[in-house]
Amino acid sequence: MQIILMEKVTNVGQLGDVVKVKNGFARNYLIPQGKAKRATAANMAEFEARRAELEAADRAKLADAQARGEKLAGLTVQIVQKAGVDGKLFGSVTNADICAALATQGFAVEKSQVRMPVGHLKQIGDHPVSIALHTDVVVGITVAVLGEQ
Repeated sequence: MQIILMEKVTNVGQLGDVVKVKNGFARNYLIPQGKAKRATAANMAEFEARRAELEAADRAKLADAQARGEKLAGLTVQIVQKAGVDGKLFGSVTNADICAALATQGFAVEKSQVRMPVGHLKQIGDHPVSIALHTDVVVGITVAVLGEQ
């Protein structure tokens, strides 16, 4: 299916690109999320009329994400979970737990923005985690998991 991208999408294209993607990806994700529109003549004319407005909004989002990223960079978040004597957690630390811990420190982050390279954290200790605030802004933080007896 041919679509027009309304914002930058990782591994697909930039704002304004006309790309061909699989039908399900377009219908189930890109179009409902407002990230793309079908590449019809009417939609292409509408996009060209609004191009400057969309590019300005994209630049504003990027600047906001960069400002938030500078504040988050290098931050250490402490999370206390019940753990056994060997340092293994009862349960795990998920991206929702990390979002809640960041919210208590005054940072609003969505669950989907937390990137955990090795999956959920199941051991006590310090673990590196990435926060993707924008497609171009990815910030690294440290999550310190502390054990509670």
